[in-house]
Amino acid sequence: MSFVMFLLLKIPTVPLGIIIVLSYVLFSIAGLVIIRKFHKPQKLKLHNDVAGFIFATLGVIYAVLLAFLVVINWQDFDEAQKNVAKEANYLASVYRDSTPLPAAFRSELKNNLVDYVNSIIADEWPIMIKGERSPKTQGTQERIWRLFSSYQPRNETQKIFFTEALKKLNDASEMRRARISQASSTIHPILYFVLLIGGLLTISFTLFFGSENFVPQIIMTSMLAAMIALTLFTIIVLDCPFAGDISVKPDVFKSILTTLLN
Repeated sequence: MSFVMFLLLKIPTVPLGIIIVLSYVLFSIAGLVIIRKFHKPQKLKLHNDVAGFIFATLGVIYAVLLAFLVVINWQDFDEAQKNVAKEANYLASVYRDSTPLPAAFRSELKNNLVDYVNSIIADEWPIMIKGERSPKTQGTQERIWRLFSSYQPRNETQKIFFTEALKKLNDASEMRRARISQASSTIHPILYFVLLIGGLLTISFTLFFGSENFVPQIIMTSMLAAMIALTLFTIIVLDCPFAGDISVKPDVFKSILTTLLN
C-alpha cells in the first residue's frame, strides 16, 4: 500500500485537505519572516526585475506539471467510475439475456449473481485497494462460469441469447480485472517527490521579492501557497479512485442487486 493511499484511508478527506493547506501556508509565512529578519526589503527589491523573469519560468514549468497530473488523475478517476458502471450493467445484462433459457437455469443463475454482487460489495470492495481480489468473490464467479459451461442450448433462440449472455459475462470479468488494477495503481513516488519539492521551491522563490509592505506580501504569498496546496490535495484525492471519502462507491452494484432481487 502506498503512503498516499495510507493517508486517504487513515485521515478523513476534509481534515487531510486542511492539514496540507495549513502546512504550506505556515511554511510560506515562517519563511518570509525568517528572510525579512536577515535581509532588508530595500536590498531584496534591487533584484525584483531579474527574479521576476526567473520566477515566471519556474512558475510555468510547475504549473504545467500540476495541470498535467490533475488532468491525468481526473481521467483515471472518471474511467474507474465508468468501468464500475459497465461491470454492473454487464452483470445485469447477463441475467436479462438468459430470459429464453430454462427456468431452472435462470433461477440458479439469479442466485449466483446475487451472491456474486453481494460479495463484490461486502468482501472485495474493502480489500481491492491493496491490489487483492476476494477469494469468496472469485469462487462465486467461478460457479457462474461452471453453470454456463455445463449448459447446452436447445434451439437457435437459446443459442443466440446464451452466446450474448456469455459475452456479457466475459466483459464483466474484464471490467473486474480493470477495477482491481485501477484500485491499486497510483502515481509513481518520484512524481510526488517532484511535486512536493517543486511546490516548496516555487513558494520559497517568492520570499526573496522585496516589498515595503510586509502584510500584503504575506497575504499574497499565503494565497499562492494555499493554491499550490489545494492543487496537490486534488491530485492526491483523485490518485486513488477507490480510497478515501471522495471515491468510487459500489452504489451501482447495490442498484443492480435490488433489480435482481425484485
